[in-house]
Amino acid sequence: MILVVASGNGEAGMVPAMEILRHGGSALDAVEAGIRVIESDPAESSVGLGGLPNVVGEVELDASIMDGRTLAAGSVGALAGFEHPISIARRVMELSPHAFLVGDGAARFAAETGFSPCMLLTARSRRVWQQGLPESLSAQGRRGLRRRGELLPMVRQAVERISQHGTVDFIARDANGNLACGVSTSGWPWKYPGRLGDSPVIGAGNYVDNRYGAAACTGYGELVIRCSTAHSVVLYMRMGKSIRAACRSAIHDLAPLLATHGGAVNIVAVDRENRPFGVTSSAKGGYYWVVSEGSATPEKRALEVVVP
Repeated sequence: MILVVASGNGEAGMVPAMEILRHGGSALDAVEAGIRVIESDPAESSVGLGGLPNVVGEVELDASIMDGRTLAAGSVGALAGFEHPISIARRVMELSPHAFLVGDGAARFAAETGFSPCMLLTARSRRVWQQGLPESLSAQGRRGLRRRGELLPMVRQAVERISQHGTVDFIARDANGNLACGVSTSGWPWKYPGRLGDSPVIGAGNYVDNRYGAAACTGYGELVIRCSTAHSVVLYMRMGKSIRAACRSAIHDLAPLLATHGGAVNIVAVDRENRPFGVTSSAKGGYYWVVSEGSATPEKRALEVVVP
C-alpha cells in the first residue's frame, strides 16, 4: 500500500507527494517532490527559501535523502544560495561517487549539475536574524559580521533565545513496496557558520531500510547525532521491537542528553508492515501527517509523548 508520512510542517507537500505515488512514481520521487514544496514556501522559516540565517546573516541549508531499497544516500550541508537542497542531495546520491558534500563544494556541485542560484534571505528572515543580535550592534556592525574575528560569544548568547527552529521530514512507500526518506532544514537561527545538525547526517536525522522500516527526526540535532537516533529506531525494529517500542526506546536513549541540555526531539517512522508512528520527548500538542492510498486528504495525528 502506498503511503506518505511527514512532520508537522509538511502538510502542503503531502498531496503532491501522494499524487506521484498514485501515478506509479517512486518513493524517492514522492519524498523529493513533497519536500520541494516546503522548501519553496517563504513563510516556512525553517526550510529552504526564507530559512533561518546563521549568525552572520547567511541562510545555510542542510538536506539528506535515502533509498530503502539500495541503502544509497546523498546529503548536502552548509549549502548557501540554492533553494532545493533535497534535490541537490539526490543528485549527490545518483551522480557522484560520494554521499556527503558541504559548503562551497556542495554549491559548486549544485551549479555544475544544473541548479540555478538564488537569494535565500527574505525580508522576513532578515528581521529574524536582526532580532537575535545584540541591541548594541549597529547597522554597520551587522554588515561587518562576516569579517569579525570572534563570533562564538555572540552565537552562545543568541541561541539561548531560540524560540523557532524546525525541519521537514518525509517518508514514502511506493507501489513496489520501496521506502524512501528525506529531510531538509535551515538549522538553528544564529548558528555558527558551517554548523551541521542531524538532518544531513545519514543514521542520525534520517535512515531507511526496506527490510525493517524508516525513521526521521526533528529537534535538537546535536543530541540526535550523538545517539544516531534514526538508525537506532530502524535497528530496534530489526531486533523485533514494534514501531511504537522502537521509537520509545530511541527517545529513552536520548534521556541523559535531554536531561543535561534540555530541548526536545520528535521522531516519525514507518515499519515494514506500512504502519506509521510519531513520538516526541516534548509536551503534548505535537503532530505529524499521514496520507495513504485510500485517503482523500492528509490525516493529522498526535505525536505520542514520552518523557525520558
